[in-house]
Amino acid sequence: MKRSLIGNAGFFLDISFSSIIFLVLLKIKLIIEKPVTNSYFRRRILNTSSILETILSLNNLTKRFGRITAVDNLSFSIEKGNVYGILGPNGSGKSTTLGMVLNVVNKTSGDFKWFNGNLSTHEALKKVGAIIEHPNFYPYMTAEQNLALVCKIKGTGKNKIHEKLEIVGLLDRKDSKFKTFSLGMKQRLAIASALLNDPEILILDEPTNGLDPQGIHQIREIIRKIASGGTTILLASHLLDEVEKVCSHVVIIRKGVKLYSGPVDEIINSHGFFELKAGDMNKLEQLLQEHPKIGKITDKEGMLTAFLEDPMDAEEINRYLFEKGLSLSYLIKRKESLEEQFLQLTNQTS
Repeated sequence: MKRSLIGNAGFFLDISFSSIIFLVLLKIKLIIEKPVTNSYFRRRILNTSSILETILSLNNLTKRFGRITAVDNLSFSIEKGNVYGILGPNGSGKSTTLGMVLNVVNKTSGDFKWFNGNLSTHEALKKVGAIIEHPNFYPYMTAEQNLALVCKIKGTGKNKIHEKLEIVGLLDRKDSKFKTFSLGMKQRLAIASALLNDPEILILDEPTNGLDPQGIHQIREIIRKIASGGTTILLASHLLDEVEKVCSHVVIIRKGVKLYSGPVDEIINSHGFFELKAGDMNKLEQLLQEHPKIGKITDKEGMLTAFLEDPMDAEEINRYLFEKGLSLSYLIKRKESLEEQFLQLTNQTS
C-alpha cells in the first residue's frame, strides 16, 4: 500500500521505494519533532532582484551506488527570484540530486549549502517546499481536510489554506474528496500543500509527468504565477519544451555530469542561423564562407545552413549575395531552440 509522508519542509515521498523508507521516516520525524512570452517572462524574473542572494549552492556533489556514479562532481548555484530547471534525460541524476539537497539521499562526497550556509540543513528545510514523485493524500478526505492535516503536521496555521487553493485553481473544489481528483488536480493540490509554509524556494520533480496537454498548461501557468510572487523555483524535467517555456536558468546534466549551467537565453544562440538555397550551391557555400559574420556551415539534403557569429538580418545577407552575382531561391532566418542546443551538447559527450 502506498502512503504519503508529509514533512515540515513540505515535500512528498512515495514510499513504495522500500530502500529508503527508514531514512525518509527518520528525516521527517526529526523535522516534525523539531519544530509571458517566454523571453519576456525570463527577463522579468531575471530583473526582480538587483542584489543576488544564493538560496542553494552545490560544490562537487557526488553520489555513487556501488560502481555506478549517479551524480558526478556536480556544482552550480541557485540565486533568489529565478526559475531554475535541471534538464536531462531519464536516468541522468536529476532526482538523485534533489534527494541529496533535501537530505533524503546520503551524498558520497562533495557538499551543498542552503542560504549561504547560514542555516543548518534541518533549519533550512523549513524554508523549502518540495514535491518528489507522485503526491498522495488521504483519498476519502477533502482537499481542505488534507491541507488542514498538513498544517497540523507542519505546525502552521490553517488561515492560508484557501489562499493556496486559489493559487492552484482548486478553491472551488475544496470540499471534494481527493479520490475524485484527476492526476492534474492531485498535482495542483500537492503544490498548494508545499506552499502552506510560504517557502522561499519550491522544488518540483517532473511536475508535468503523465499529464494531458491541458494539465501541463495549468501547471506551467501556476509555476509562472508562483514565480511572479518572488518565490524561487527549482524543477527537474526531461522535457526541453517545459524548461524553455518556464525557466529563466537551466542546468543540463547527462549521466550525472554537468554540461551547462546558466541563463536559458544564453544557451540559445542569440544570433540564429540562415537556411539558404540557390541555383549554384557551390558558389553559395563559397560566398558564405567568405562572409565575416558567418561561422559554421552545414549541407543537408540540398539546403545550406549558415550559423551566425554576429547579428545579421535576412535583407543584409540577401543583398551581399546579390552584389556577388548570386540570386537565392530560398532564404529564411531561424533561431536555435533549446532542443537543438541540448542535442549538440549531449552529442559532444556521447
